[in-house]
Amino acid sequence: MSTILKVENLRVAYGKVEAVQSINLEVAEGAIVTVIGPNGAGKTTLLNAIMGLLPCRGRIDYRGRDVNPRAIEARVADGLCLVPERRELFGPMSVADNLLLGAYGWCRAGGVERKALLEEIYALFPRLKERRAQRAATLSGGERQMLAIGRALMGRPKLLMLDEPSLGLAPRIVHEVLETVSALRRRGVSILIIEQNARAALQIADFGYVLETGTVVLEGPAHELAHNDRVVETYLGLGKHRAEPARLGAAT
Repeated sequence: MSTILKVENLRVAYGKVEAVQSINLEVAEGAIVTVIGPNGAGKTTLLNAIMGLLPCRGRIDYRGRDVNPRAIEARVADGLCLVPERRELFGPMSVADNLLLGAYGWCRAGGVERKALLEEIYALFPRLKERRAQRAATLSGGERQMLAIGRALMGRPKLLMLDEPSLGLAPRIVHEVLETVSALRRRGVSILIIEQNARAALQIADFGYVLETGTVVLEGPAHELAHNDRVVETYLGLGKHRAEPARLGAAT
């Protein structure tokens, strides 16, 4: 598969403190890649830098072009989209209006294409169709996450980045949301997902990275990471053992 995103030697600093250090990461077209790690590891910082929300050093190749010098609007127009941890919906507006705002950049005049895409989102999230006239602020946590993802999809992204989509959700809703994320690849969307729920993330991902204190300490196919002793002990609830820097193929 060709590569849609390649990050090389990415560094992000808050003042004199380097939060992300020399990160190298790739996302293949049509793949789901996850980054797992503890709180404060730099996962959100990584996504924000790729999106252009934070200044950074290093190279960010998106669809064969270094986008580091490009504005956020240009990245969005080229199909790069971030669903932030806080979802950032417009609470007083209806579900339908929130979704339509997602298509604003490419379809300001409305028309048949926008309506067809809206129906696709409703087919993907039937609950949103039921609540299309309801204010976003009145939705449940799971429904708000569905709306945030649906709004992002209205922008027709090529690469969708998700920051903690399971945060604050009941286990049943987590499963439902992540199953939908897994299904997005059939729409031709590549996905980079940041998750603290390592078990759930590794179940849907093709490839994974483990991030600790701003550095990638482990990487490999998701199904192998899920059975790696270090990952199991540290992130799947069976103890606290810090991973040594290593590539999965060389890990024991």
